[in-house]
Amino acid sequence: MDEEWVPKTELGRLVANGQINTIGEALHTKLPLKEYQIVDYLVPDLKDEIINIERAQRMTDSGRRMNYSITAVVGNGNGYVGIGMGKAKEAAPAIRKAINNAKTNIIEIKRGCGSWECGCGRPHSLPFYIVGKSGSVTVKLKPAPQGVGLAVGDVAKVILKMAGIEDAWGFASGHTKTTVNYALATFDALKKTVSMKINPKITLSTPIYVGGIGNDSNNKD
Repeated sequence: MDEEWVPKTELGRLVANGQINTIGEALHTKLPLKEYQIVDYLVPDLKDEIINIERAQRMTDSGRRMNYSITAVVGNGNGYVGIGMGKAKEAAPAIRKAINNAKTNIIEIKRGCGSWECGCGRPHSLPFYIVGKSGSVTVKLKPAPQGVGLAVGDVAKVILKMAGIEDAWGFASGHTKTTVNYALATFDALKKTVSMKINPKITLSTPIYVGGIGNDSNNKD
């Protein structure tokens, strides 16, 4: 963390003053997270990974110019994950922007054991079936029993691993070669674990379905 950080937002001041001590508390305040230093302060074990690099060239009167567009994911492997993008004329500044934007987009997800084949009660998988979309890409993620691992595409695998999901089945449709949309669709699916309210009488090992698809018992994905 930058020791010279001077908080500019209400949430930043609450963190700097010691009134908020965890990233969970910060997110539950519903105050906008606009300073990446807040995440640096509260989640010292945060990891980051670049999942997409795009280079664009354009000709100007002074010659050929290069622009970089970077997509990055951050997470602590324990329920927190974020995705961000950054653009710059050089790769290093673009990477820094992407990582910092990912930090300000960090969310807390719910994990569980939603597979009827397992029922161990450990938060190693997803609590229920979720669907996320971005552009033409749709990502479906299903709870899996222990030992299955992450049976998903490479992009989704990075994001789920960063979020702390150990076992899951997944299927993606649409133009999945568009890495950014694939990543955002996976992130959108994980958001559904937070937005859906679970009846306290239902355990996280009870199969639940969400995302507008319904109980798709005949789905072969």
